[in-house]
Amino acid sequence: MFPWRWLALLALIPLALSANAGVKVKLTQKGLDFGRELAVASLQKKLMTIKVPDISGKERVKPIGKVRYSVTEMRVVKLGLPSSAIGLVPGTGFSLTITNAFLSLHGRWRVKYLRFIKDRGSFDLAIKSLSITTSISLRSDNMGLPAVAMASCTTTLGGVSVKLHGGASWLYNLFRRFIEKGLQSQLQKKLCPLVAESVSSMNQFLKTVKVMAPVDRYAEIAYPMVSSPDISSSSIGLNLKGEFYNIGNHMEPPFSPAPFFLPNQEQSMLYIGLSAFTANSASFVYNKAGTLSLKITDDMVPRSSPIRLTTNTFGVLIPQIAKLFPGLMMVLQLKMTKDPLSSIEANKVTVDAKSSLTAYAILANTKLAPLFVLNLDFSVSARVNVVGNKLAGAVTLNRLDMSLGKSYVGDFKVGSLSNIFQIVLKWVVLPTVNVRLKEGFPLPSLGKINLKNTQLQILKGYIMIGTDLQNSG
Repeated sequence: MFPWRWLALLALIPLALSANAGVKVKLTQKGLDFGRELAVASLQKKLMTIKVPDISGKERVKPIGKVRYSVTEMRVVKLGLPSSAIGLVPGTGFSLTITNAFLSLHGRWRVKYLRFIKDRGSFDLAIKSLSITTSISLRSDNMGLPAVAMASCTTTLGGVSVKLHGGASWLYNLFRRFIEKGLQSQLQKKLCPLVAESVSSMNQFLKTVKVMAPVDRYAEIAYPMVSSPDISSSSIGLNLKGEFYNIGNHMEPPFSPAPFFLPNQEQSMLYIGLSAFTANSASFVYNKAGTLSLKITDDMVPRSSPIRLTTNTFGVLIPQIAKLFPGLMMVLQLKMTKDPLSSIEANKVTVDAKSSLTAYAILANTKLAPLFVLNLDFSVSARVNVVGNKLAGAVTLNRLDMSLGKSYVGDFKVGSLSNIFQIVLKWVVLPTVNVRLKEGFPLPSLGKINLKNTQLQILKGYIMIGTDLQNSG
């Protein structure tokens, strides 16, 4: 396979040309050079498979006369591609140039002359100063997947020499120029088709890349292209959807990505920009799935906490509870009333959430008796980091505002419960959320290429990751 695996980023589902991107990716010249190393290694492996057809002919050679010859069983024994360069053709695709390459073949020769004299032996062919220049177009196929094809190819063979061994090879070396000419012609016919095969093989690799990356049993994230690749003279820009979906139930959220643009940086091989849209689509999905609701029981509260989920504890602050339901355990039901909303400012990621919290007393028959309903409006700060090929994070509480939604035990002052629910959020709710956030979600796939030397910046409207690449395949 021709593993320009950095092109794995392009293996995406049908285009929606009018949409903004939730995620942007930029491959720099440094990243292209990384891809070039992989491409040249693969091309070298492909060229080692050259099959040169047998050659036969007849020539008149002094002083022998008419000589019939054939060269057979040719195979490549040595190949070097020491110098190469890759460049971008703005709006079109790529160019790959290989210079100062060398190639050696070994084979068998046979001759017949003077009607009855036959001889045979081996030969070595050496080609120096071989150059290959190819341009590669990048487009979208009828399924919306990117496809590459060789647009043009030229080869130049410098010095070609054949050395015959065995038999009366000292004599037959007199006509080796005819063999050299035939072999040179055959090799030039074979090189570009092999390059085309290598380029074409990339398409099979691209088609195997999953465009829906699983996150967990509830969600997956889609990275389809929403526009054609933006190819400039220095980088490839990809606009990806970057949207979370419920598994098996793809529903669009009631909001769209806001436009954003990656800065012109080239220190890293790859830059990935993730907008607030991606995080907010996750909120939409997980809230629809009901996974943002949480049932809080006393065994979830750290043993060291002086606050227990009992009617005796809450009865200290709300006497009616202890009077009506003495000595009972309690359970709290937290439910989001709106999808949490993420916002990204310079060096700051915040999430605002609105929820309802219903407190119940657990009766002797295990039935639940409602005590009160609180409206909670709270804000958290998010810390994000790259772990492997995933983006992970953690949140801490910024503020908590409460109001009474409904009371089943009479009026009471909500402010008296502030400390209790600060503890519940900090010690129970947010740690539960952080366990999920620690697992992270996959960044745009690069096949068997891993991210390394990652640097993360929080800019206005998006998070930018600068990273180098490492081949693990």
